[in-house]
Amino acid sequence: MLYYLFKWLHKAFNVPGAGLFTFISFRAAFALITSLFISMMILVATVWLGFIGFLDDYIKVFKKNKKGLPGKLKILGQVGLGLIVGFTMYFSDKVVIREKTRNQAYVSSQDIFKVENASERISPFSKSEIKSTKTTIPFIKHNEFDYSWLISWISPGAKNWTWLVFIPIVIFIIIAVSNGANLTDGLDGLASGTSAIIGITLGILAYVSGNTNFADYLNIMYIPNTGELAIYIAAFVGACIGFLWYNSYPAQVFMGDTGSLALGGIIAVFAIIIRKEIMIPIFCGIFLAENLSVVMQVSYFKYTKRKFGEGRRIFKMSPLHHHYQKLGYHESKIVMRFIIVGIMLAVLSIVTLKIR
Repeated sequence: MLYYLFKWLHKAFNVPGAGLFTFISFRAAFALITSLFISMMILVATVWLGFIGFLDDYIKVFKKNKKGLPGKLKILGQVGLGLIVGFTMYFSDKVVIREKTRNQAYVSSQDIFKVENASERISPFSKSEIKSTKTTIPFIKHNEFDYSWLISWISPGAKNWTWLVFIPIVIFIIIAVSNGANLTDGLDGLASGTSAIIGITLGILAYVSGNTNFADYLNIMYIPNTGELAIYIAAFVGACIGFLWYNSYPAQVFMGDTGSLALGGIIAVFAIIIRKEIMIPIFCGIFLAENLSVVMQVSYFKYTKRKFGEGRRIFKMSPLHHHYQKLGYHESKIVMRFIIVGIMLAVLSIVTLKIR
């Protein structure tokens, strides 16, 4: 709304400063500051997250059920979101990428030098917007992977059934990342702090993927209009930082299970939209470690119980951050070190744009 308002003011009345709203970078910064400011006034972000987590908290507190909302219902909700995202990404005609194709009208380099008017020069490549199931693979020179490859070997027409592979992968990613964020929400400031770092990383990746100049320079997939998503993720980061103001040790407010699930869901869907979901193990490395620590602990406990008659543990306690608590580390030290690792992983994620 503000974008169109200031665009009109700029064109109709040439209001000084109104033209700044035409720049994505300005709108992203403005969204971050605005959301941060709102979250600091009358605790809007805290109230909103509290309302989202009300059902889970209600079951725990008023129904005296420490398990809260049944895990099967949480998984069902995650699967439902995955189906919506997967079907939209695959079947919607508006979800496209821009791909370089060889221009048939291209003339040789010797002929180009003969053209006096530079505007008459013909590029060797043309760009067309197409439907695609391609995504990005880090550290590889030709860094695009097409999900259709997973099924195309069956028969020549099998590519038309790629959605049978693509949608389950989307569902798995959403479940894994949202549960990872949920498990990370165990110490004051840990989930909100790491989520803010991941959000900044995703914002940078979205901005360069939606900018033709950066996409060409970095030789990465150009995805039309994803630059606008940088504005959304900037608001996400601002809200996380605003929440962190009250959630840092000792926490005054808590986001609850539903809040942390929402954080992970937003991160997962955003990564899928900008075709960077294969990079999730890097920039969501903290979430991955928390997930793996629980899986390893539970699996090993069940295995040893069957084999030896009593369950044994790999970690003193899972998720991973509780293991360090049992070792005697202070909560603040654990959170700060996890955040430092998160920053290192974020930097590594961004440099993958150039290191191949």
